[in-house]
Amino acid sequence: MVPIEEALDDMDTTLILCDYAEAISGKLYIMGGGWTICLPGPRNLALAIKVLVPWDKANEKHELKVMLQDGDGHTVSLGEPPNPVVVDSQFEVGRPPNIAKGTPLDFVLALGFTGLPLEPDTAYQWQIEINGAAKNHVAFRTGSSL
Repeated sequence: MVPIEEALDDMDTTLILCDYAEAISGKLYIMGGGWTICLPGPRNLALAIKVLVPWDKANEKHELKVMLQDGDGHTVSLGEPPNPVVVDSQFEVGRPPNIAKGTPLDFVLALGFTGLPLEPDTAYQWQIEINGAAKNHVAFRTGSSL
């Protein structure tokens, strides 16, 4: 078995769709997480994100981009006038004192979205990019309207 500090050469990411999420003191607090089907909008939802940052990528600024995409991978625009559903941000994690060299470091983030007008019977996905490279996505779809 390869030690994690040797196996990790890039930023591993985890995305979880939730009803609600918070990031507090380096931990994710998730309610109603792990779903893949929801009713059409307007929808309130959250995205819980964990990034495992390699030791040698600590103490550097990193670009983070999260986008809502349709089933074909195109960024979704909503509202009037339509605006792309995109979150652009930066993050940086520092190395705590006395941590073993090579230990990967956690970065957590919770994003909340209110009133997203999601169409019925439609496939969507949240895509995350770090430093311009696609890292992970989580897909979901809406059911029929009631």
